[in-house]
Amino acid sequence: MKLSGLKTGEIGLIKEVRGEGAFRKRILEMGFIKGKEVKVILNAPFKDPVYYRIMGYNVSLRQKDAELIEVEKISLQQSKDFAPITEEYSENESFSVGDATMLLDEGLPSHSRGFHGNRNNLKKIRVALVGNPNSGKTSIFNIASGKNEKVGNYSGVTVEAHTAHLYFGDYLIEIVDLPGAYSLSPYSPEELFIRDYLTTPATRPDVVVDVVDTTSLERSLYLTIQLKELGLPLVVALNMFDEFRRSRSKLNIPLLEELLDIPMIPTVGRVAEGIDNLLAMVVITYENKLEGKNSERHIPIPYGTVLEPRVEELAKQIEKNLALDRILPARYIAVRLLEGDAQLEELVKAQPKGDFILSAKAFQLKKAQDLLGKYSVETVITDQRYGFIAGALRETYRPHRSRVKTITDKVDRILLHKIWGFPIFVLFLVIMFQGTFTLGAYPQERIEMFVDWIGQQVSNIMPEGPFTDLIVDGVIAGVGGVIVFLPQIILLYLFISIMEDTGYMARATFLMDKLMHRMGLHGKSFIPLVMGFGCNVPSIMATRTIESKQSRLITILVNPLMSCSARLPVYILLAGTFFPNRAGLVLFSLYALGILLAVIMAWVFRKSMFKKEDLPFVMELPPYRLPTSRSVVAHMWSRSRMYLQKMGTVILVVSVVIWVLSYFPRKQVMQQRDIAIAQVENNNTLTTEQKEKQTLQLTEVANIQQQRDSYLGRIGRGIQPVLSPLGFDWKMSVAIASGLPAKEVVVSTLGVIYTGDKDDSDGATAKISEKLLADTDSAGNPSFTPLIAFTFMVFVLIYFPCIATVVAIGREAGGWKWSLFVIAYTCILAWIVSFIVYQGGLLLGLG
Repeated sequence: MKLSGLKTGEIGLIKEVRGEGAFRKRILEMGFIKGKEVKVILNAPFKDPVYYRIMGYNVSLRQKDAELIEVEKISLQQSKDFAPITEEYSENESFSVGDATMLLDEGLPSHSRGFHGNRNNLKKIRVALVGNPNSGKTSIFNIASGKNEKVGNYSGVTVEAHTAHLYFGDYLIEIVDLPGAYSLSPYSPEELFIRDYLTTPATRPDVVVDVVDTTSLERSLYLTIQLKELGLPLVVALNMFDEFRRSRSKLNIPLLEELLDIPMIPTVGRVAEGIDNLLAMVVITYENKLEGKNSERHIPIPYGTVLEPRVEELAKQIEKNLALDRILPARYIAVRLLEGDAQLEELVKAQPKGDFILSAKAFQLKKAQDLLGKYSVETVITDQRYGFIAGALRETYRPHRSRVKTITDKVDRILLHKIWGFPIFVLFLVIMFQGTFTLGAYPQERIEMFVDWIGQQVSNIMPEGPFTDLIVDGVIAGVGGVIVFLPQIILLYLFISIMEDTGYMARATFLMDKLMHRMGLHGKSFIPLVMGFGCNVPSIMATRTIESKQSRLITILVNPLMSCSARLPVYILLAGTFFPNRAGLVLFSLYALGILLAVIMAWVFRKSMFKKEDLPFVMELPPYRLPTSRSVVAHMWSRSRMYLQKMGTVILVVSVVIWVLSYFPRKQVMQQRDIAIAQVENNNTLTTEQKEKQTLQLTEVANIQQQRDSYLGRIGRGIQPVLSPLGFDWKMSVAIASGLPAKEVVVSTLGVIYTGDKDDSDGATAKISEKLLADTDSAGNPSFTPLIAFTFMVFVLIYFPCIATVVAIGREAGGWKWSLFVIAYTCILAWIVSFIVYQGGLLLGLG
């Protein structure tokens, strides 16, 4: 029967994996091989995908992909992996739980992190950190180096290499945190990047540290075996060892080290347990490499009676004829060529005798395939690797005799429930947006008061004149009008960080996969899209985790429709002003509209531009873990720092430019105002109160006229005809135009335009709100109405990504043509949707 035919709770013994290409390779490498048991945990609320457990970890597959896997249904009593274990351990068995602080040979040096010697005599070691997603690799990087890279409990957090340096005894260690990967097969740009980094002479590390999840050893060691075949000095960090201890399973680490010929150090990356021991083993491995000791004992992975002779024969030909084996081991090249590695074939073909080697490969491959029959070479290679791992674990690993439901199982029964799963997810999003607005309002008021105080103090101290107006009205009003929204930005990243670090983000992907797939997006697109709520730039970079090139490109193209934190100040200002009692609901509706438009445009792009079917959805569902305060705070501070840096650069510059354009020319208007005010002052028939009132009216009229006739006003009036069908006047048009570099500048521009004189321009949102509510057109009608305000927010949501996002799109999509395409379609889409909202609102009498 097919795997898709199993019901929740049933167990199947895998008999055959059909299919071809990248899907088949990926599914095999993730453990779906003949003889393995797989259990159905539950279905998504939309009945697709399905949540399975295999090799001690959780993975999701779509129903149509599960149809390609033949299984034999077995009972719980027949199961070896899922039935309760009743046998007791023999007292003389040499298995120990181990302790991350006590499992080291006595000969390890007692170094510690920090500088301990003469800097001029330091030796340098380059260390590459490699590991599966969710293995805790970046946590170890952060602890070891003191850096604060983002740590997330789902695949695809690290989308490029990060480097840090630390002193350890007499060594300067350069640590490079590479992206997470399940294998060295180049399915995604990340995996290709890792292999290129490890094999290119300029970047080839001295030592590789493979971080494995000790609670899921069999699956995790697959990458370890591939790294071993690569021939690099290797150290394994048995990470998450605290969870392994709590499981009460047993592992004979010294024997496993001997069987695999790889040193292994238990670690708990979250709390820095075992990190110094890991670095000490890196030093020993490096010193052994210099002395030639690492090559004294080599244990090759046997590939069976059919393939092994083919591998050996091809490796001999490579050693004789290919200079490439000086960089990569000949046996490694032979195995990868027989697996059908297209990238390596291109590299071999470029060598002087490359065509001869490829012909030899084709010959050996045909001989092997003739003997294997229906079983492909890549299947046998994967089976043999897992067989080697299983043999080593059979001798060294014993799971605890009682298997009970884990906390992850219990939580998933609720959060992924077929009825309640999706409503819970929507409720969490509503709480996130409402909490961002409500909780952020309290510190926002304090910051507003502080900005107001600064503006008043500067105005009182400095003499009247253009320079004072620039500082008060341009810098303080512009930058201050944006900095007040920092609390909401921090809160938004707090919620996103909790989703990522706990593992719930992966569950959200699981919940949304079927819906997104029907609309033209890949299930893995959901994580980069949700990351777009924070910032579109890193979310676009995170699309590298999507194996399908077409799905990756579609995700990049629709990502700008996800409302990033830069738009949040605009929403908070206008929603708080015109919808004070329903601001959270308005905020949620805007984010929901962005998601809806992304889905619609993805469907349009899939049907019109990318009609080829995407790759299947295969994704690990990591166990739930409590996020550490260090990780959450580091994430919030990192994003907040980016926000503050933007205020000190882009927003500051644009605010000053906007002020200059709105301030000049002013001579004629101001002279007319001064003459009129002088006439009022000299009119003895008026009382003092009447004079003050008329002077105030003349000043307001002059300010409006000055803004209208300024350079900025002329620009606004020039583009107003295009935007007037949306209900926007020239001031709103100017704000829209100013938001092209960065969306936060829209608020700055509104602050500068609507708080035009220095006596009333502190930049606080309360002052801007008052001006927006009081502003009228030439006929005396309100310029801003709730309908216009909502339409304005919709336009800001959709139109023109910021400059940084445009650059990221060009870089990740493979050309500036895609950047120009995104600019064009988002601006057109923004006009169309805003037109429908505004004109539809007028027809419904909402204007």
